[in-house]
Amino acid sequence: MASIAKRPDGTFRPRYRDENGKEHARHFKRKVDAQRWLDEVTAAMVTGDYVDPAAGKITFKAWFAQWSGRQVWERGTTLAARQAADSVTFADVPMRQIRPSHVQQWVKAMSQPARGRKAGLAASTIRTRYNYVHMAMRAAVVDRIIKSDPSAGVPLPRARRASASMTIPAVDEVGRALSAAPEWFQPFIAVCAFAGLRLGETAGLRLEDVDFLRRTISVRRQLQGENSATTQPVAPKFGSERVVYAPAELMALLAKHAERPGVQREDWLFTNAGQPLNRNSAGHQWRQVRKASGLDGYTLHDLRHFYASGLIASGCDVVTVQRALGHSSATITLGVYSHLWPTAEDRTRAAAGDLMAAALGASADSLRTGRP
Repeated sequence: MASIAKRPDGTFRPRYRDENGKEHARHFKRKVDAQRWLDEVTAAMVTGDYVDPAAGKITFKAWFAQWSGRQVWERGTTLAARQAADSVTFADVPMRQIRPSHVQQWVKAMSQPARGRKAGLAASTIRTRYNYVHMAMRAAVVDRIIKSDPSAGVPLPRARRASASMTIPAVDEVGRALSAAPEWFQPFIAVCAFAGLRLGETAGLRLEDVDFLRRTISVRRQLQGENSATTQPVAPKFGSERVVYAPAELMALLAKHAERPGVQREDWLFTNAGQPLNRNSAGHQWRQVRKASGLDGYTLHDLRHFYASGLIASGCDVVTVQRALGHSSATITLGVYSHLWPTAEDRTRAAAGDLMAAALGASADSLRTGRP
């Protein structure tokens, strides 16, 4: 139902009722403007594009809290999404007033130094945070909170190629780290370097996850949290549940570690002062090891890259590496490590080198025996 009434002061008051029966009205000086507004609203209702003007009054902060609260996320995803929402520069702006310029300003702010950091955030971090905000904006459009997504098409910093940003320690450097580490922390480093587990996955191992007879390590959980108060076991990242086939040398190191008095199968495999390791405590121990062994710059995650590079160098195919690392798809594995696999040029040189070695060897044999 829609109508236009002329008021005593000479203005025109168009009004209509939305699909929920709620009445809306505005005032115009000219009847033609009132009719145009009413036609636009009517067309939007017919096509299904209608958005209640009052719906967009909700602030981004309040909308994100509502939307994220309905998502079925793991704890780590929830924390990452909350961090993204907390970083925006338009948290208290009503949704209907947010413009692409607001999002552009936020992206630029993340790209620059700020209080507490000497440089801008990495391009990959910016993209991750943007993706959460972008998802919330798209959901607002679907829920008819806003007419369009102001974050769509906002340019983002270009991420560096994996080959340019990845740091991989050398074999002797990993050996130095193991030698410099306290005896109880050596197996933790070894699991990261020779089984490729993430920090949280290694911290989340229980003794029952290690099958010494079959020489396997089962990744069933990870510990997430920055300190003892916030750390809790959660499911591994999507697709990361796996069985890792470990070398005998690593099994021997873990067996010796598990011989501590009173250790039960359901106990955490790695503890410090009776507490399981978390991101802060494991990171602190690793920084101490780095300092003692002169390996400044490497992270515990770089040991995972070390493991992957070793598998690739040994001739493992992409599916084997994918399953060992717990990637949900081979595409992810290739996206991170494709630069480590031999190229066609490398294979051509190797094949030609084999041919040349065989030819020269045959020539040497004929000279030695006197037969062609």
